[in-house]
Amino acid sequence: MASITKTSKGWRAQVKQNGVRDSRTFDTKAAALAWSAKRETELRSIADGFGSKTLTVGDVLREYELKVSPTKRGARWEKLRLPLIGSKEIGGRKFAEIKLADLRPSHIAAWRDARMREVSGASTSREMSLMSHAFLVARKEWGWLVTNPMAEVKRPPDPPGRERLISEEEIESLLTSMGYEEGQPVEKPMQRVAVAFLFAIETAMRSSEILTLTASSVNFKGKFARLPMTKNGTARNVPLSSRAIELLKMLPAVEKGKPLFALSTSSRDALFRKARDRSQIPDVTFHDTRHEAITRLAKKLQPLDLARMTGHRNISELMTYYNATATDIAGRLG
Repeated sequence: MASITKTSKGWRAQVKQNGVRDSRTFDTKAAALAWSAKRETELRSIADGFGSKTLTVGDVLREYELKVSPTKRGARWEKLRLPLIGSKEIGGRKFAEIKLADLRPSHIAAWRDARMREVSGASTSREMSLMSHAFLVARKEWGWLVTNPMAEVKRPPDPPGRERLISEEEIESLLTSMGYEEGQPVEKPMQRVAVAFLFAIETAMRSSEILTLTASSVNFKGKFARLPMTKNGTARNVPLSSRAIELLKMLPAVEKGKPLFALSTSSRDALFRKARDRSQIPDVTFHDTRHEAITRLAKKLQPLDLARMTGHRNISELMTYYNATATDIAGRLG
């Protein structure tokens, strides 16, 4: 039985069903009564082994977007993807319109198949991970679901890992198309992209990490760069070789506190693509520098040191980027 009481902040509704308590405060008594009736129905449905009969998949996605996504580094990506997830049509209706009590693994599988007709398996799998976490929170924290409807649904198979390395000839061709000459002043944006490209090969740092470097984040004496926030959500110090420091010192001076490379992600991407097209090397990406760098560094560093430098928590993940050929390995065998 619901309890509605007047407080200094409005009307407080309290419900209890099968040992589960919940409460919320509203501006009006009518709103409190409406919520309590709806919540009691939900709790009875959940107690009977079903999900909420009043809430939908769309309610889960919207609540997650409002409460959970803002706390994550990928908030912008999630805010774009969550509405898209709900908009897919499953069996003649939008996925977002399915009641939680009616949600079955077959709905998730149908969503997966529909999405895979539009994007790659990797993109579909990533969106399914987001969806899975939203349902997990809805079940464990909000009490809207009894079971995880995704538990029995297969994910798309992982695509083959990229093994693209960059040859010395390709590096020289790219540098030439960027207007970079060793020993000559670095002035134009395209030349700063060239330095970032070389710096990435030297350090295995991601483009986003490189472009956020400032003078205060680089310890030239200690020979390391401090990254306060990385892709895995933690800070790390990246050791810098003498060559890496030399490259940083080539850059023109910037205002105090400003990024050393003075490039946005979009401009770096556009300029690199332009240089790549001029070089007629269509299949190389800036991120391939990470593969090239880790493959090179693996010849100099022990696995634990390399993992610490690159930020990999699991050493086995390094195999994604270590792409030495059998011929290269055979050459070291003698």
